[in-house]
Amino acid sequence: MNGEVIICGLGPAGRAVAHRALAEGLAVTVIDPHPERVWTPTYAAWADELPGWLDPAAVAVTVPAPTAWALEEHRLDRAYQILDTAALQRALSVDGARVIADRAVEVDARRGVVTTVSGQVARGRVVDARGLGRSPRRAEQTAYGILVRRDALDSEPPTLFMDWRGDNGAEPGAPPSFLYTVPRGPEFLLFEETCLAGRPALGLDELRRRLDHRLRGRGIPVTGTEPVERVRFPVEGGRPGRGRFGAAGGLIHPATGYSVAASLRAADTVAAGATPWTAGARAVAGLRRAGLRALLALPPHETAVFFETFFGLPTPLQRAYLSGDADLTGTLAAMRALFAALPPRLRRTVATAVVGGSRS
Repeated sequence: MNGEVIICGLGPAGRAVAHRALAEGLAVTVIDPHPERVWTPTYAAWADELPGWLDPAAVAVTVPAPTAWALEEHRLDRAYQILDTAALQRALSVDGARVIADRAVEVDARRGVVTTVSGQVARGRVVDARGLGRSPRRAEQTAYGILVRRDALDSEPPTLFMDWRGDNGAEPGAPPSFLYTVPRGPEFLLFEETCLAGRPALGLDELRRRLDHRLRGRGIPVTGTEPVERVRFPVEGGRPGRGRFGAAGGLIHPATGYSVAASLRAADTVAAGATPWTAGARAVAGLRRAGLRALLALPPHETAVFFETFFGLPTPLQRAYLSGDADLTGTLAAMRALFAALPPRLRRTVATAVVGGSRS
């Protein structure tokens, strides 16, 4: 079998590259053990992150100004969009591609050869978008969420990008978690208790307990029969490299866990055979990894203080750090401003984590 572009993995990153390569008239082969698997996670992005070619039907809800809570309430002056997962999968159609329902076991992007578990061999330009495997050495993000009917609520709470308030029943000194609340279309709201990053991360049973405690305290009706969303994935481990794309290729933002919008933005570049990893993008990725080390080093009771400082930054600096994939100047400015505004005790913690990690 020969194909000009061989794409391993049909998650959002792999489908995005396949879709854009097909749009350019390229011959495409896609390899995935379950190519018809239906996506179920909730995906979201800042509105200014999504590429212009994406079908608008893939966006379920646009929130003009979501809320963040740390020590105080912050309205984020930036539109936030929750994607319609099924519509996104349909929008990233791979009709016209050769589909191999098999597992890739040997992927050699340098030689352009992929071998599947059944022994099939595909040759061409290889894009490995199979994601990242779990490892005890990798920090993970975990979350436990439920879908609550909107018509069951007396009043609808605001969209919460992050809510670090301490009403989740966590023990003093325990690793922190935040509440994420977004509309999932016209019928449901997603309430999700999230461990942003941990090595190890909080377990799903603990997050479920915290979510139940938090929602009952806020008067949100919980019956125990709500649809559940469970999340667990590494936020580190991906590295830019020949043929790797999506999470495996380093496109996960280690401070948020977001990667779908970055993969969509980079899909045209990768489909064309180029790389999104300019010198600036590599430098920004290194700074973000340093930011993850700082997050992991924070004492639990200081996490809300850290995010209070971050959400107090001007919107352009927040945007630069959260979304400026190749904006080295903006990312550096955001990190310098954040460091300068932190209390002295936290500056010491952050500096030690960043410098210590850079020497390892």
